[in-house]
Amino acid sequence: MAASVDPDRTEWDVIVLGGAAAGENAAQYATQFSGLSAVLVEAALLGGECSYWACMPSKGLLRPVELRDAALHLPGTAKLAEAPLDVGEVLARRDAIVHDLDDTSQIDWALGAGIDVVRGYGRLTGERTITVTGRDGATRDLTARHAVVIDTGSSAAIPDTPGLRDALPWTSHDVTNLHEVPRRVVIIGGGVVACEAATWLRGLGVAELSVVYRGERLLPRQEPFAGELVADKLRADGVRLYANGDVASVERPDARDTGVGLPHGGEVRVTLGDGTVLVADELVVATGRTPNTGDIGLDAVGLSAGGYLGVDDRQQVTGVDGQWLYAIGDVCGKALLTHMGKYQARIVGEVIAARAEGREPDDGLSTATGHAATPQVTFTNPEVGSAGLTERQARDAGIDVETVEYDMAALAGTYVQREDYAGRAKLVLDRAKDTIVGATFVGPGIAELVHSATVAIVGKVPLSALWHAVPSYPTVSETWLRLHETLNAARRSAGA
Repeated sequence: MAASVDPDRTEWDVIVLGGAAAGENAAQYATQFSGLSAVLVEAALLGGECSYWACMPSKGLLRPVELRDAALHLPGTAKLAEAPLDVGEVLARRDAIVHDLDDTSQIDWALGAGIDVVRGYGRLTGERTITVTGRDGATRDLTARHAVVIDTGSSAAIPDTPGLRDALPWTSHDVTNLHEVPRRVVIIGGGVVACEAATWLRGLGVAELSVVYRGERLLPRQEPFAGELVADKLRADGVRLYANGDVASVERPDARDTGVGLPHGGEVRVTLGDGTVLVADELVVATGRTPNTGDIGLDAVGLSAGGYLGVDDRQQVTGVDGQWLYAIGDVCGKALLTHMGKYQARIVGEVIAARAEGREPDDGLSTATGHAATPQVTFTNPEVGSAGLTERQARDAGIDVETVEYDMAALAGTYVQREDYAGRAKLVLDRAKDTIVGATFVGPGIAELVHSATVAIVGKVPLSALWHAVPSYPTVSETWLRLHETLNAARRSAGA
């Protein structure tokens, strides 16, 4: 069993079960100023999904597609972009981003930060105790003096559709680490992973691409116009969309485990509920995630196996006494986003350090504040960025809602980017407090707008104060000024 610096050591102040990005942050923040010791227990690659299978490789695939599309729609550069992407170079860059699925640099970082690493699969066996099983079957018992943090993440969920699992479909692991671009692909799902994958697969040269999703629109958790604008662009790029698509069955007689990112056998047939048959060379399932909590020993501490772990605003697991068990990242189900898992981890690390000193953490050490403004960017073309609540969520929460929208194509800052710019911005306001509770931006190059919205929501900045935050010209951030002007005009008209 590959292990920490001292293979015989059995006790640390903090044990982090799972070494993804959030787990690394939890160990760092618990130890960096406190003098506490910590160990990461990980059976797979240190750094987790984001580093190797999700955020990082997907953005490596999307960036060239975005740049080529922008060049095609800008006079003076269109001819430069007429040639297709060099797929080999794009995939090589992706491989460099994920370090060829080698976590040596992550191990070096942890050890350099004074955080130990134990390789193997860990399970809770009692209060503050973990048993780790190595690849060779050998076991090792570890004890935490103060806290155990669960960061075991989530896995792609595959529905119980007849024939689907037997077809060995691609999941997010395969589609972000593809090594061969199939000619025909069917994607099942209409959320973030499905839409991003559709964007880069089409950009890399998939000739026939179909997206099948339940419901009326893509990205159903966003404002309705977000999914509509993404759908418009996918259709314009030749992607076939099947809304309200119910997959009845899947057939693949020649299904083979050929390895990650390679076609898993021969031709696959997807039959929809209305009888439509889609034939493809590969099938991608992007229908959600399931937490990795089924086999981590939860029963040993009085919890049920499987499902999301309930936590309080300091990420302490509910139903377990003693202030020693915490959960962060996907396993607690609050927000399945790497940056939010890392945020939870920073809070947890400081909470653990405070309690180890015998003091109650400061009131500000609560994840409730950050979760009220949860930011997210979907790197489709156009990009979709949001923070806080949608209009529907705000109304469901009982807020006295006021909204304002603006066509971002009317901005000078977007016009200089491309003549055919298509985008929209929306603010959701608490009318009584005159503060922003939600914001959504859709359009090329809007990702960096999201943080300004996040700051406004977290800081509860009144609209009257934001009026004096002058945007640079000509930039996309001018949308803030135009939203203010549109809102002021609507208010004056209503008061007339």
